[in-house]
Amino acid sequence: MSATAAATHHSRHPLLAAILLALIVAAMNIGLWWWSNLPHGPGDWKGPIGGFALSAFQRYQNPLKNDFPSEEEIEGDLKLISKYTSRVRTYSMLQNSQVYRLAERDGLDVMAGAWIDRRLDNNELELEALIAQARRYPNSISRVIVGNEVLFRNDISPEQLMAYADRTRAALKQPVSIAEPWHIWAKYPELADHVDFITVHLFPYWNGRPQREGIADALGNYRYLQQLFPNKHIVIGEIGWPSNGDRFQYAEPSVSNEAIFLRDWFNAAKKQNIDYYVMEAFDQPWKEKLSGRTEAYWGMFNADRQLKFPFTGPVTEDTAWPWKALAASLLALLPMIWFARRYTRFKLMGRFFFAALIQLACGLIVWSATLPFNFYLSWIDWTMLALLFPAQVAILAILLINGFEFTEVLWRRGWVRQAGMLRPDPPAKQPFVSIHLACYNEPPEMVIVTLDSLAALQYENYEVLVIDNNTKDPAIWKPVQEYCEKLGSRFRFFHLEPWPGFKAGALNFGLQETDPSADVVAVIDADYEVRADWLATLTGHFHDPKVAVVQCPQAHRDFEHNRFRRMTAWEYDGFFRIGMHHRNERNAIIQHGTMTMVRRSALEGTGGWSEWTICEDAELGLRLMHAGYELVYVDELMGKGLTPADFKAYKSQRYRWAFGAMQILKGRWDWMTKKGPLSAGQRFHFLTGWFSWFADALHLIFTLMAIFWTAGMVAAPSLFTLPMQLFLIPVIGFFFAKAIFGIVLYRARVPCSWYDTLMASLASMGLSHAIARGILHGLTREKTSFVVTAKSRRLGGSNFAAFAPVREELLMACALALCVIGMAMNYGTQYIEGTLWMFILSAQAIPYLSAVIGAWIAHKAGDKAG
Repeated sequence: MSATAAATHHSRHPLLAAILLALIVAAMNIGLWWWSNLPHGPGDWKGPIGGFALSAFQRYQNPLKNDFPSEEEIEGDLKLISKYTSRVRTYSMLQNSQVYRLAERDGLDVMAGAWIDRRLDNNELELEALIAQARRYPNSISRVIVGNEVLFRNDISPEQLMAYADRTRAALKQPVSIAEPWHIWAKYPELADHVDFITVHLFPYWNGRPQREGIADALGNYRYLQQLFPNKHIVIGEIGWPSNGDRFQYAEPSVSNEAIFLRDWFNAAKKQNIDYYVMEAFDQPWKEKLSGRTEAYWGMFNADRQLKFPFTGPVTEDTAWPWKALAASLLALLPMIWFARRYTRFKLMGRFFFAALIQLACGLIVWSATLPFNFYLSWIDWTMLALLFPAQVAILAILLINGFEFTEVLWRRGWVRQAGMLRPDPPAKQPFVSIHLACYNEPPEMVIVTLDSLAALQYENYEVLVIDNNTKDPAIWKPVQEYCEKLGSRFRFFHLEPWPGFKAGALNFGLQETDPSADVVAVIDADYEVRADWLATLTGHFHDPKVAVVQCPQAHRDFEHNRFRRMTAWEYDGFFRIGMHHRNERNAIIQHGTMTMVRRSALEGTGGWSEWTICEDAELGLRLMHAGYELVYVDELMGKGLTPADFKAYKSQRYRWAFGAMQILKGRWDWMTKKGPLSAGQRFHFLTGWFSWFADALHLIFTLMAIFWTAGMVAAPSLFTLPMQLFLIPVIGFFFAKAIFGIVLYRARVPCSWYDTLMASLASMGLSHAIARGILHGLTREKTSFVVTAKSRRLGGSNFAAFAPVREELLMACALALCVIGMAMNYGTQYIEGTLWMFILSAQAIPYLSAVIGAWIAHKAGDKAG
């Protein structure tokens, strides 16, 4: 039973089954949003609040820019506050001085503060204003504060501050205090002799406590001060919890944590008759630039004067989650239905997995699009978001593309297009094959091994054309010419010098010299040993007139006892065991220039080998598909060559492939993006097949940006802030998903050990920088030189010389290591964003470290071979 028939048998109502599957996944998505926003149940609060610390700056106002609220705005804030408390606390007498007049009119009690800092002249103005206003409004200003966390900031000495307090006490009837954190009062107990009451700030958040320990932490420090100053009344001048911002040690800022902490505090304070002011009434976005992201989110109301949480009933972190969950489900529904209906030939688990991946991607899009609205972002932030959001969508697209390959390879019922070896034709029916072997500067002993394997072919109708182009040393090409003469008339040798067009130019010359009776042109590399039954068991595919190419895998020999050759051999094998099968399902394989056979009429009829690209093989395959031909992939090792000799050769080969891919992408862009002879599946694979390489290019760009940004955070933290989780979580998720997909597919499809799987991964990651350079150069340049991949060992140098091929990677790895060290020294692990950023920097270093390790392994393996 074929795979299609099996799929039909398994689902008599495919559309209904697809809809049901999509609805199940959508329901799971809604359930996940519900679970992550489960309501919490702190104690209800129905009484008045002890008091509020008040900064009346509106959403876009900033005192640092002399942008102050109007009298109407202040009055509106006071009227709103009066619904919840009768007391407010202020910080400066020179800013928003109309507060005291308006408060008296509205019947609000004010604990007025004078701002004290290093500006001594300004301190005098503040004290004079404090004394004057307190005398003018004795009914509203009931207590005064001289300085707010002055000693904590180390702005002036304790003696200066105590002198300010003494002056104020002498001038006023109202009680006077100084506001400092609890540990400052413990450090300078003499302060108590100069105040009428103690004003303390208690912040379990800045003590790094988890929310569940916050009340106990605050009460513990409060009682400590009671014991320290038993004869002084203690006022908690600031207490609260932020609703957003950066995590601090074990303290997590969130709406629900703020709600739970404050509601629990209100009940605890009422029970113990504690005098307090909540920090603070309204969010102050301007403070973010002054003291960090978290400082903007301490308000019980947001900057738009909306209450963040209810005082009774359960608390939900994101009250808009049902709409977001529904939007994510609706966004994913039609794609999930289409996929589940279109790919009924996949097993149920595969369809479920990929539908869930679609849903996850849509959920992340909704999350990324809505999360910024929880922050107070500037136009610069929004501009960066607008630029980065498409990058996040691109990351999700690459994840889905990789996930599709993962799903098809693991959960297919069977391959739709699968070809194998055929019964050999009798000599009378065998197509005549012209085998073309292009070589340049290849060791003659290596080429002779290849010629011997061709001479041993169990096939009657073939010829071999050896085309040596531009090898200048006769000592290299003459022995090959002589050996061809010994092998007989079937072997013909050509030496071309000078000759344009690189390998494509040599192969086009070979076409002109091909026997007129040849039906098929076969191409192999000069280092390949072919199986004797290669032609006999595969040329039968050409009896189908639609078939233009029969392609076998690129495979390798003599690698088992050389650690470098072994890791690269298994790295190559992954593509031919996984990617080529995936592409073959839609007749979209990459033709590569060895172990390939091409119908001569199709090759010549579509223009021969293209000399405008250094990947003439892949371009020919695309061109034949565009002409309507079928390409057959036979996953049988019919020939084996040598892996690159060293890391320099390995890198240069992958650079050439990446550069050539971009040449093809630019040259055939219309074919791949517009409807035409190419099927949707072929266009999909030729566009998305290079996405992983684009990811390498983006990795290089992102790494350079990350190094710059990290240097900024270390050197100028006031200008460069920690990236938000919004940017970091998708990147980390993509890193893990791609690693898991790759390793699982390798274990399922490539017949190697766990050790070889990990070493192949190391080899693959080590090519990232070379691929990135190839992609970027290919996009910005028209041509590059064709560097033949060295297959024979080159003379080794010193251990230091081993890193010459990877000096750029070594420099990048060192730069990233310095960034991680700088982050650890300046930020540590107190912020989750800082920890995530260090993880990303470390992950970014892996490809560069892999290249350095690969170069060292190649060097040592070369020494042993020597």
